[in-house]
Amino acid sequence: MADRTVAQVVVERLRAWRVPRAFGYPGDAIAPVVEALDAAGGDPEFVPARHGETAAFMATGHAKFTGEIGVCLATQGPSAVHLLNGLYDAKLDSKPVVAVVGEDITGPLGGAHEEIGLSRLFGDVCNQFVRYGRSPDQVPALLDQAFRTAAATRSPTCVVLPRALQLAAVPDLQPHAAGILTATPGEPLARVLPHVADLAAAASLLTVGRRVAILVGQGARGAEEEILALADRLGAGVATSLLGKPVLDERLSFHTGVLGEVGTAAAAQLMGGADTLLMVGTNDPWTDYFPMPGQTRTVQIDIDGRRIGTRYPVDVPLVGDAGETLRALLARVPEQPNRDWRATVEGAVDRWREAAAARAAEPADPVNPQSVLHELSARLPRTGAVAVDLGSVIYWYARHLQLPPGVNAQLCGTLGSMGCALPYAVAAKLARPAEPVVALLGDGAMQLNGLAELITVAHRWQGWTDPRLVVLVLNNRDHSGTGASGRYAPAGRVGRRPDVPYAGWARLLGLHGIRVDRPELVGAAWDEAFAADRPCVLEAVVDPAVSLGVPEPALADLRGVFADGAAARRIRERMMLAERSDAETEDVG
Repeated sequence: MADRTVAQVVVERLRAWRVPRAFGYPGDAIAPVVEALDAAGGDPEFVPARHGETAAFMATGHAKFTGEIGVCLATQGPSAVHLLNGLYDAKLDSKPVVAVVGEDITGPLGGAHEEIGLSRLFGDVCNQFVRYGRSPDQVPALLDQAFRTAAATRSPTCVVLPRALQLAAVPDLQPHAAGILTATPGEPLARVLPHVADLAAAASLLTVGRRVAILVGQGARGAEEEILALADRLGAGVATSLLGKPVLDERLSFHTGVLGEVGTAAAAQLMGGADTLLMVGTNDPWTDYFPMPGQTRTVQIDIDGRRIGTRYPVDVPLVGDAGETLRALLARVPEQPNRDWRATVEGAVDRWREAAAARAAEPADPVNPQSVLHELSARLPRTGAVAVDLGSVIYWYARHLQLPPGVNAQLCGTLGSMGCALPYAVAAKLARPAEPVVALLGDGAMQLNGLAELITVAHRWQGWTDPRLVVLVLNNRDHSGTGASGRYAPAGRVGRRPDVPYAGWARLLGLHGIRVDRPELVGAAWDEAFAADRPCVLEAVVDPAVSLGVPEPALADLRGVFADGAAARRIRERMMLAERSDAETEDVG
């Protein structure tokens, strides 16, 4: 059997790790690997992006939507730099991605064309693992270590392969010698459970709580049944982080919605009235919406012990898998729900939903952006995926789009970078071509890289079983990124963003395009988009002056920032009623 090249071995190792595709922007320094992928017959396939940054976002999106390891390819110099945004997204949202970077420097170091110190460049974002390939016999083990580290640490890793090395032959039979690393594709990660004493302490704390709130993050995926069982057992209300929004059915009567600046008043009130807090798989940064320090007794569950207590003081830390840990807690927590507290939470949820519907129905010039998401909520397919970009669209998504159970939604949550939604949507569609995908963008993100990545969509859609990829563009022509009346809007007008015919660009590419600028036609526009026989861009011309309506933290008057005295009085009255109910219960007991 003829010797294989290192590039062919790279393809073999990707296949061994069950990687279905690698995303990248091809260049000479990584060309041998790309050619080997092209010769692999689609197992795995190479997906060329329009830019290195979107390739990294696609790899991270693949990891987010599938739970698998994403892979991206790049070359030295500018192409490597372009990977950083997507890789930081993976690092900060704890997703496994492997970057394979080609290097082609034949002259003296220290001034070669496109030379960048790659170890330093990737030293922070891939701080768990950055390695250079030096000899052909090291490469298989090097790649396996990169994949194993990415999976174990839920973070990006990087392997740099010189172009000459990619073309070198790898002997079939390699003697085991000193300095030669060996590794194989990894087994499933270990089962992680807290200590029994910690579980007992957490169960005791939750049992004595009278007003329990549960904050659910992305780390709670797969533990929906356990969360709901514990919430019912304690009569708790639930809220989610922005990344945790898809975990639970948002139609639940005690689900208060997303917590934080982009979230709901009901979620803020839940935190303001709670005396006990259970945090499950969340690293939510909106700490000013958490209960006052000292207000609650708190239990936090997280698979990564480094995150325990970083956002809020914790009384009982539980390091373990969310589902396993919650099942262990359910075996120790008796059923004693506080019906009055649950009723208070449900009342807050009802009021919020009425207020949200009223906001969506308010007139605007020309279209209220809240109504666009409100109309989508009633039409969103029961399966598939939603990719969300940054900007004002994230506020409307968090509050007005109810995700059906089973619909996955992802965004660049912790890094907060624009330009992620369309690359994410491409990755989600390639992973499950038989399911519909919706991408939610503002016009800023669309101009940033969305117009270019529509070329990728146009190039690939005819191979999809279900051609529906609907790209919503909220066209408000606003430069601030948060709407004209948002909390962080600039004091003076920054200027209008150039108006682009987004729907027209889609039609030019052979896709379907719809432009809507009349509120009474928004619902029909969504119906047309989902009925189209090809991917569709729905351009909604919306009013930039619609307020973001940032909710005030509950009981924020205690912090000196609550502006609505009547609302503060209502919250205090509910707190007093809850405390009176607790006192009466204790007297009876």
